Amino acid sequence: MPVVAAYVYRNGERIREIDPMSPESLDVAEHEFAWVGLVDPAVGELAVLQARFGLHPLAVEDATNARQMPKVDIYGDDLFVVARTAHLEGGEIAYGETAIFIGPHYIITVRHGSARGHVELRQHLEAAPSQLKHGVDYVLHAVLDFIVDGYLPIVEEIEEEVLAMERYALDAFLNREQITRIFTLRRELMRFRRILGPMEEVISRLVHHDMPCIDAEVRPYFRDVLDHIRRVASLVETLRDVLSSVFEASTLLEQQRQGTITRRLAAWAAILAVPTAIAGIYGMNFDFMPELRWRYGYFLVVGVIVVLCAILYSRFKRAQWL
Repeated sequence: MPVVAAYVYRNGERIREIDPMSPESLDVAEHEFAWVGLVDPAVGELAVLQARFGLHPLAVEDATNARQMPKVDIYGDDLFVVARTAHLEGGEIAYGETAIFIGPHYIITVRHGSARGHVELRQHLEAAPSQLKHGVDYVLHAVLDFIVDGYLPIVEEIEEEVLAMERYALDAFLNREQITRIFTLRRELMRFRRILGPMEEVISRLVHHDMPCIDAEVRPYFRDVLDHIRRVASLVETLRDVLSSVFEASTLLEQQRQGTITRRLAAWAAILAVPTAIAGIYGMNFDFMPELRWRYGYFLVVGVIVVLCAILYSRFKRAQWL
């Protein structure tokens, strides 16, 4: 069995290590609780714990398959909680799952695909026996808080990328790769939001409803986790709006630049139309045309062209077309 750690605690202090494969070592006294941490257990490897602690078969099946959305189920005096972990991998958000069995004298965490282990969390809790002595409900809070705290670095890293993209879009055209990245990030944030919603619902139930193994004095700790996940959800919504704004601003700026170029081309075309029209008229093969045989006709025509072009140039310049 892929056991990371398995210990029994009394009054917030670790008193002994246990072997999950040995049913005899799993006996826990009245004022003690066991915390067993597993990683990617195969089918059947939870059988010993299921038999010893009376885990519900449906909960064991869900913990083994690792394809569940966040939820909280009640089985008699026991709780079964599923939480989704997340981390950035290759510029995209990768997800894992942590299934948590909670009973009066035990808590079992089963991790699948999580990039962050619970070793540091366990050490942090063991360093504060006054909090750990609250029992399994406080450990459940700590695990959920640990998972939710892992969401914020993801959002912050995406936020930095989005802000850099926003600054670039104000100075230059977004290329195809950057536009593709915008839609990729929007898709990732939409998927992330679909995880945050059920996670928020799970923690809200732990805060507002009577649950087995959850003491009233520990509920304020879950409320703190709820505030954290709501903050992350708010940041995700803001980032989605910013991504839409970046794309729209880039499109508007591109249209503005194209409009400026179009006006300039139209202005120069109008100016060049004057000599073209006059030269076209005097290029016709008629024997009798005004000033055709006049000594100063050429200079007059050139002068008229220059004056008209200058007038048009001045008008377009004032209109900011040039």
